[in-house]
Amino acid sequence: MLNGTVAEIDADVAIIDVNGIGFELRMPVSDLGAMHGGQQVRVYTALNVSQDSLTLFGFLAKTSRTLFAQLQKVSGIGPKVALSILSTLTPAQLAQAVAEGDSAALSRAPGLGRKGAQKIILELAGKLNLDEVTASASKGARRADPALKQCIEGLVSLGWQQRDAESAVATVCDEEEIALPLEVEDVPRVLKLALASLDRGR
Repeated sequence: MLNGTVAEIDADVAIIDVNGIGFELRMPVSDLGAMHGGQQVRVYTALNVSQDSLTLFGFLAKTSRTLFAQLQKVSGIGPKVALSILSTLTPAQLAQAVAEGDSAALSRAPGLGRKGAQKIILELAGKLNLDEVTASASKGARRADPALKQCIEGLVSLGWQQRDAESAVATVCDEEEIALPLEVEDVPRVLKLALASLDRGR
């Protein structure tokens, strides 16, 4: 993984500055959309070695990197198609499509036909735990959300433990059906509700 600062974001790549060295990473569209220049990020990486290049792939959630590796174990699925799938479907949607045998949902990914989708379902069925994937992906998305991170850091600065702050913010967003990524103007409301929740739990 890399811990660094977002230096640039393009249509399908991001450059992460790690102590003055820029690493170019190919990432899912949703991950690229969740980042902005100057943001401090942790990116989970996978290196692909081919005859003429070394390509680094990056993911904001560890679950996405795991699914990226699992997809490539399916015959005929390479890194480009695996990334295309993870750019089209969230980890939870991918796990659900495999569990339900929904080849139509999978085949929406550019570069993946219906036969490839059916092959993924056949080879990964029973190997993806939908609940675990959903929970882990949700945690990763919250970590990558700058406004949500601001709420958590605000609670920590008031003396709450990081784990308790993350749990309270996640619970409030779920209960109040506050859409993620969090809008900056929602930060005061989420902070107020999370504080009230933490106070009740004392």
